[in-house]
Amino acid sequence: MPLFWKPYTSDVTQLVAELKAKKPTLEAEQRAGRALLWDKNLDRSQQAAWQDAKVPQQPYVYQNKG
Repeated sequence: MPLFWKPYTSDVTQLVAELKAKKPTLEAEQRAGRALLWDKNLDRSQQAAWQDAKVPQQPYVYQNKG
């Protein structure tokens, strides 16, 4: 192995490292956005009530029961 050998970094990895260097608060902003939209505490009783209230769909939805 030559002395000047450097480990390979992909273009995407370089881009992300560049973005993080330019904007150090990027990761914190991403975490805040994720917490806003995705990281929610679920109420298990409401979730169970939602599942119980589901009406089963008939096999062919366009046919009327008749």
